[in-house]
Amino acid sequence: MLDRPEDGETISDDGYRRIRTDIIFGKLRPGHKLRLEALKEDYGVSVSTLREILSRLASDGFVVAEGRRGFEVTPVSAEDLKELAALRLLLESHAMEQSFAIGDMEWEGRVVCAHHKLAATERGMSSKKSNQQLWKHYDGEFHQALISSCGSRALMQAHAAVFDKYFRYLILALSYRGEIVPRQHQQLMESALKRDATRAKIVLTAHINECVDHALASGQLR
Repeated sequence: MLDRPEDGETISDDGYRRIRTDIIFGKLRPGHKLRLEALKEDYGVSVSTLREILSRLASDGFVVAEGRRGFEVTPVSAEDLKELAALRLLLESHAMEQSFAIGDMEWEGRVVCAHHKLAATERGMSSKKSNQQLWKHYDGEFHQALISSCGSRALMQAHAAVFDKYFRYLILALSYRGEIVPRQHQQLMESALKRDATRAKIVLTAHINECVDHALASGQLR
């Protein structure tokens, strides 16, 4: 998630990725009015391309179209966070169970590798120089690795879309909970290697629900 075009990206794809990243990481705050002329200067894309990008982001749920009044960043609410958390738990629990049942040695390798990178990143999260974008990237990569043998691309894509909207709340709430987080990730990895889906679901439920409670307690979402 770097602010530069990736190989093969069009100008529209690059602008979409950059604006989406800025929404997730709170540079563009909830309720912020998205003025086309200002965005044109900030992101270096044409007004017609911006309309296409913002319509795409509206379909993703990151932007709200206001008819003739234009666009704004989707507002946040405690209820929306709870709904996203419940949906993420439903999708990820089901996909984990499928993945644990049929995952092979290659899948195990992906899980262990993704966990190694995430654990290394989390060791620096208490620092003032913590890299939230790297944290988001490796956190998402680990949870996607856990479900990567579920056998359904549509399920993987649905999970990724919900994960990003859920993660936006954690960033807005400054919600990194400390040492319990890497401990739960370690438990999820161990459960995967043991094919213990029951234990993994228990850990995942606590992991997500405690994140929600922590985010709401921060007072940043009111």
